[in-house]
Amino acid sequence: MSLAETSLKQLGFAIPPMSKPMASYVPWVRAGNLVYVSGQGPMRDGKPTHVGYVGRDFTVEQGQEAARVTCLNVLAAVKDAVGDLDRVVRIVKVTGFVRSAPGFVDQPKVINGASDLLVQVFGEKGRHARAAVGVNELPIGIAVEIEAVVEVA
Repeated sequence: MSLAETSLKQLGFAIPPMSKPMASYVPWVRAGNLVYVSGQGPMRDGKPTHVGYVGRDFTVEQGQEAARVTCLNVLAAVKDAVGDLDRVVRIVKVTGFVRSAPGFVDQPKVINGASDLLVQVFGEKGRHARAAVGVNELPIGIAVEIEAVVEVA
């Protein structure tokens, strides 16, 4: 087991099987030493865990949980791309989309659920550039979608 996966296990998490794409795209593309991960959602066993609007159906804390579940799916794609999460050199960029109720403005706090997990697992290598965007709708009504760019060895 990789050091990254050991860290996840100590935090009470595990890398899930990679989710299948919902449409005509691939879950990741590797270009040189960068892995571009397509938008992932809060999915477990092929089913969404958080469907609804943050700020109406979910609190910020519940949105953070959705972001953590989503982040695990991002890491599943990275592992699929390179075989071992210990090959992560740096999390370069995270873009998080939050399905937001009207007037909800705490998207950065929601996406902190993913960002904080990445730092817990990878330390300084997990610190990244980021955008946290509020949106009206996401595929199948999920509350959070996250895409990432990861530098790998």
